Amino acid sequence: MAEDNLLVVTGEESGDMHVGRVLKALRRRGADWTLWGVGGESCRAEGMECLYDVSDMAVLGISEVLERLSFFRRVFRHVLDEVEARRPEAALLVDYPGFNLRLARQLKRRGVKVFYYISPQVWAWNRGRIGRMAEAIDRLMVIFPFEPDVFRGTSLNVDFVGHPFVEEICEHRQSRPVPMPWPGERRIALLPGSRRQELRYLLPVFRQTVLQLRRRRPETGFLISVPRWQQETAQQIWDALGGAVRGAELVAGSTREVLRQADAALVASGTATLESALFECPTAVVYKTHWLNYLLGRMLIRVPYLGIVNLVAGREVCPEFIQKKATPGRLSEAVERLLDDDDLRGTMRAIFREIWTVLDTASLPEENVARLIIRDVGR
Repeated sequence: MAEDNLLVVTGEESGDMHVGRVLKALRRRGADWTLWGVGGESCRAEGMECLYDVSDMAVLGISEVLERLSFFRRVFRHVLDEVEARRPEAALLVDYPGFNLRLARQLKRRGVKVFYYISPQVWAWNRGRIGRMAEAIDRLMVIFPFEPDVFRGTSLNVDFVGHPFVEEICEHRQSRPVPMPWPGERRIALLPGSRRQELRYLLPVFRQTVLQLRRRRPETGFLISVPRWQQETAQQIWDALGGAVRGAELVAGSTREVLRQADAALVASGTATLESALFECPTAVVYKTHWLNYLLGRMLIRVPYLGIVNLVAGREVCPEFIQKKATPGRLSEAVERLLDDDDLRGTMRAIFREIWTVLDTASLPEENVARLIIRDVGR
């Protein structure tokens, strides 16, 4: 008989934050599982034993995965050894598909009920995963309203639970503003991403963009916002590029406050583009990576946009500057237009409000997830 414990696995800071809310919701509903697995600060705050931290798990692209392949194999084996020893009642896997989909198949073979929160983006690429997901996952809980249709015709139970950003950002917008060290009157947020490789490729471009814009418009001020756990890495990269730049400051752990206060933003493609939209901050999407990652991505990706905000909107609301187009000159021009074109700013903000409505649900996503888990496990 399975012991009274729940395995939880997430490999990124954002996933840790979302699943932390789910674990709190499970506690509120009376679930008394012992929690263990792979997570971060938010999971530990709910009493979870973390075998590995998300800061050790976050990678971007095939080249970085290959560099750390032995580490991930060791983690995978360790988690399965613990499953054999602890015999969890169920598992909650959050995003992180390269690791978690493989783990789901192994858990299913061991009789563990598998819940998956925040679906891999199979609608964007690798649709061949859909059948394998249906075989390995007991219930998939998705955050975009168009995702259940992707799995129609399979045996997989799929529920749209709402996007966690809606409630989180609503709470943030209602809180008291926190003073930030803006070094100029026109405030521009620069978000280079949360992974080491993103920082390596985007920080040099952002630095040159700052220098160009400051020469033309000295009233501009920039905050480069990174996750707290990447502060040291980002600072090292920035210092190696030449150190301090007048009109630009590096801040950590304050991305949402920076977006709330900014007049415009340059944001690495991904979920942060959705955050900027929910704060109604006029935004341009930027992406740059190793040429091999980009080449493989072009071969595999089957969606017209990289920015999540554009995919949800179904059109290019935020201009995208990808790979060779991500030049300081083009980014400087994009920022100036975001600052000066009132029609563009108004149109963007109107569409951002529509996106908010589409992603919202009558109840909180974490409560929906907790309710489904408890119902399916029968507790």
